[in-house]
Amino acid sequence: MKNIGLVLEGGGMRGLYTAGILDYFMEKNLYFPYVVAVSAGACNATSYISKQKERNKRINIHYIKDPRYLSYRNLIREKSIFGMDFLFNEIPNKLEPFDFEAFKSSNQKFIIGTTDCKTGKTVYFDKDECKDILKVIRASSSIPLLAPVVELEEQRLLDGGVTDSIPIKKAKQDGMERNIIVLTRNNGYRKEPYKFKTLVRRVYKKYPLLAEAIFNRHDMYNTTLDYIEELEKKNEVFVFRPSKPLKVDRLEKKSERLEELYEMGYVDAKESYEKMVKWIGK
Repeated sequence: MKNIGLVLEGGGMRGLYTAGILDYFMEKNLYFPYVVAVSAGACNATSYISKQKERNKRINIHYIKDPRYLSYRNLIREKSIFGMDFLFNEIPNKLEPFDFEAFKSSNQKFIIGTTDCKTGKTVYFDKDECKDILKVIRASSSIPLLAPVVELEEQRLLDGGVTDSIPIKKAKQDGMERNIIVLTRNNGYRKEPYKFKTLVRRVYKKYPLLAEAIFNRHDMYNTTLDYIEELEKKNEVFVFRPSKPLKVDRLEKKSERLEELYEMGYVDAKESYEKMVKWIGK
């Protein structure tokens, strides 16, 4: 599978679709040598690389009713609607232990995208060069207005999806000639312009370039989708998209809907697996 990469979109709780797909890949012992992801996609990728099947399913469904995971109480107490310390400290270190050794020893290359608040540009991190991988994943998952800026050395970072929602171009730049792409929106979706510009300008007055990146995100996202469709026509990518209309939004808390989305991802991967394997072998 030389020069074949795996590209994972974010999407908050819509990431359960990706979790289902990656669990099926693990069931088939299919591990791509290169993975690039942002936000929820990066969260899912960590368990894929550490080979911990169903770990993301357990985290995102079992704990969704726990107010420490997702609640407006968190927004008041921690300035984040997701309980970031709960997600990136208590869960991986105590409740659903993350296999750091398996992750570090994996020979898979893993690239995580974040957004630099000062420059409004994407900053990518390589897992093999990260001193604190959980902090990098946390930064990549920190949604503007719904989570605080993450300080990492001299950098101020937020959600990688702001500036590179579907990092297919990064994969191509890194030499991946063909790529498996997992999207978390239905076919035909296009992002609408951002609505809360006044609030963003006020909250991020120290970071005007970040604000501009947020305002321009819909153009970047839609242009990337157009690019992916061009690559599909050339047979240079194999794309997974939710096969049924989505019932889950970014902040979904209904466990039955999350379970359905996970199963959709698992079934979509299962039904497309042989076709994908043939595509990989071409």
